[in-house]
Amino acid sequence: MQNNVGKIDQTVRYVIAVILIVLAIILEIWWLLIPAIILGFTAAVSWCGLYKLFGINTCKFDKKE
Repeated sequence: MQNNVGKIDQTVRYVIAVILIVLAIILEIWWLLIPAIILGFTAAVSWCGLYKLFGINTCKFDKKE
């Protein structure tokens, strides 16, 4: 699996995930946890399936595993 999520993109995903988690807890809208988990996971593994589908790569250096 080749990384396709860059550092800035990762940071933005983490921030949005945290915001969604806080909103889910405060507003008790629990379905907001689903996109928060997806964003957190894709940021943690530096790979996004939608980016792969559309041919997007925000990673400056391609790291092959």
